[in-house]
Amino acid sequence: MTALPEWATAYDPLGLDAEIRRQPSDFQVTENLSYTLDGAGEHEYLWVEKTGANTDWVAEQLAKFCGINPRDVGYAGMKDRHAITRQWFSVCQRGEVRWDEFVAEGVTILTRERHGRKLRRGAHTGNTFRIALRAADTQSHEQRLNERLALIAEQGAPNYFGEQRFGRAGGNIDMCRALFAGRRLSRSKRSIALSTARSLIFNSILDVRVRQGTWSTILAGELANLDGSGSVFAVNVVSDELVARCVAQDIHPTGSLWGDGSPASAGEVAALETVVAAEHADIAASLVATRMQPEIRALRMCVSDLHWSFEDDALWLEFRLARGGFATTVLREIAVARMAASYR
Repeated sequence: MTALPEWATAYDPLGLDAEIRRQPSDFQVTENLSYTLDGAGEHEYLWVEKTGANTDWVAEQLAKFCGINPRDVGYAGMKDRHAITRQWFSVCQRGEVRWDEFVAEGVTILTRERHGRKLRRGAHTGNTFRIALRAADTQSHEQRLNERLALIAEQGAPNYFGEQRFGRAGGNIDMCRALFAGRRLSRSKRSIALSTARSLIFNSILDVRVRQGTWSTILAGELANLDGSGSVFAVNVVSDELVARCVAQDIHPTGSLWGDGSPASAGEVAALETVVAAEHADIAASLVATRMQPEIRALRMCVSDLHWSFEDDALWLEFRLARGGFATTVLREIAVARMAASYR
């Protein structure tokens, strides 16, 4: 297995070792859909709460119950297995289905609504999290934790892909190298492998920007991302206005998701990214060979509506992240957060 690099954190360590996911209720995720359901149409939308269940597995159980192809079940995004999560699924329902008779371990259908089109991947604005960091000495760190959390609320956090993107013990990195060495993979595993390859190079670019202290700074040659959208624009000259907008988290610097073509950035930013990609030359060259179009991703994520409280041995956090943000990436800026032994 390939060990993951120790990507740099933006803030100095607080010396707090904490445990996460001691029980499913310690890690709760609620999906935020990007549109309002219209109440009519052939698609049944199911608001599902799942505990200890994989999103794909839930989709398969719904399809089996309806007697339809799993491809006719839609969902906006994958949600953590070792957690309590709430998300929408859509089912193309042409006949009568007795949903009150549906049974699957760890799965509860909370509500149902109708809509005219299938739920597509990425059709959510983000997720809201409620997470417990458990440590015997949590309250002894209270003052420093208050300061750190206020800083994260004000300045955001590096937008690394979380460890789960790379699989247990970095196993997905080995899978992507096997793919590029010629091994045939299923369509789903090939997709995972390609995503892993791009994520590895992106995280390495972000790691350099964090170590330079420029992960939250707009540089000349940058493609700036407008917060909460896919809109970007080229920065030729860094004006006082752009600096102020970046400080306010209205815009963010970006990094490349590698593909067939030069980085979309220019100048020193493009040079930095090219050097970093060369450190993963085999993976970068293989991504080019796939003819995947290069894309970009914000280097910083806003940690919105951040609230916290201390309760016995736990620090409870509530916050919202935009689509594609990893809660575990936020946690590593607060503590060394380890999975409970029962989930390792």
